[in-house]
Amino acid sequence: MFENVSADSLVEEIGSSARAENVACARRLAAVAELYRRRVVMVEDGQGRERWRIDPWDAVVAEVAAAQSSTSGAADSLVHVATCLHLRLPRVAAVFAAGTIDYRTVRLVVSRTLLAIEPEVLAAIDAELAETISAWSGLSRYRTQLAVDRLVERHDPEARRRTESRARSRHVDIRHDRHGSYLTGTLFGTDGTLLDQRLTAMARAVCDNDPRTPEQRRADALGALAAGRVTLPCACGSSECPRAESGSGASVVVHVVTEAATLQMAHPSDVHGERPEDDTCEVITSRERFAEVLRSAATPRATPARTLIPNPTASGLVLGGSTLSAGVLADLIARGLAEVKRVIHPRDAPPEQHYRPSTALADFVRCRDLTCRFPNCDHPADRCDLDHTIPYDAGGPTHASNLKALCRKHHLLKTFWCGPSGWRDVQLADGTVIWTSPSGRTYRTTPGSKLLIPSLCTPTGRLNVTARQGDSRWRGVMMPTRSRTRAQDRRSRVMAERRH
Repeated sequence: MFENVSADSLVEEIGSSARAENVACARRLAAVAELYRRRVVMVEDGQGRERWRIDPWDAVVAEVAAAQSSTSGAADSLVHVATCLHLRLPRVAAVFAAGTIDYRTVRLVVSRTLLAIEPEVLAAIDAELAETISAWSGLSRYRTQLAVDRLVERHDPEARRRTESRARSRHVDIRHDRHGSYLTGTLFGTDGTLLDQRLTAMARAVCDNDPRTPEQRRADALGALAAGRVTLPCACGSSECPRAESGSGASVVVHVVTEAATLQMAHPSDVHGERPEDDTCEVITSRERFAEVLRSAATPRATPARTLIPNPTASGLVLGGSTLSAGVLADLIARGLAEVKRVIHPRDAPPEQHYRPSTALADFVRCRDLTCRFPNCDHPADRCDLDHTIPYDAGGPTHASNLKALCRKHHLLKTFWCGPSGWRDVQLADGTVIWTSPSGRTYRTTPGSKLLIPSLCTPTGRLNVTARQGDSRWRGVMMPTRSRTRAQDRRSRVMAERRH
């Protein structure tokens, strides 16, 4: 693309592209703010929707998340920045629209000015920021925050947001990927010491024949604590080992979905102990060894024939987490920490006669869907409601082709924000759901098992059912409500922080 372009022109292209990106982001935030304004005006009809548990804000967040293919959390943050920027800081919004500042700076400014509540003070802060913020482009995030705080403090000392102390910033984060889960965080010193000593004590309590390394036992001990156990079960495999049982039942249930063939081909010894191939790093300290490694790498080697395994699925998926290898699953089963439960595909079974699905049908739907079926929502299916796509009271059967997993938030959104100005959905026999947003855009979501276990997505039978039109005039009285509106809650938090 840029083969014949000079370095100066490349730098100019980088700068102009960054400004164009800022302009495009500012335009997106302006569209989000205008959409929220229209949706709020649309529901001011005396039905009290501003006190609904799923209020106009949630409805806009769902529509924005679907439109930009993001999670609800990311869309919620974007709607917050967009509305605060255009309702509270219109002059800063104009500077952003010109492309001279980026979204990171805008988000910081919105956050650090949130406690300013008097219209005259807020207007003065907005005007001074618009005049000076363009000159802050070379400042780091920390120095930009200091500049905003000093400006806010000159206009309203109580509106400056104080930096949290180290103690109040304690947290624990768990990040998942296909290789495992990663735990990071900050604790009180006493809590960290207690946890460290408890893990060590649990790791040392197993017998000498346990095949795991001390580090592996400490990691497994943390999982045992999370399951409500007080001891770590030994993995020696002997039925006579007095430490094979944990002595306490699990208080938390974690669901893992996998194919039966995966468990048949796995062995628990795959994840214990150490093997030569685990240490793949070598520190070379001599020229002779370095030359030997180079010669070995340059020598052509015969490529071994690939062995085709009968089942390509060699892992299971934790609902709400990451994948587990077949060896880990086999180890959990061998230690008695996991129970194998077969999920039956209903195929062409007729609809059930009751509103609430049977345990077998509910298990199948959750294993097929894995997550909430609303666009871009990854809420685990085992913590979701089971929704009738065609409502049961409108003639919708209790059948796999008419059931799907929806988290409580999106279930309420679909149920109560219905009609021409709400979300509509159509479900196909293979579990695919086609959503239509209030603005008429369509989104297609497929079951989460489509890639992991495609056999669960085999069509379950077509339904020749047409939804009956019911009287929904009183539907809103069943919506859970808030004690205060979202705006009242936000003002209460702002005033509490100002007093603090």
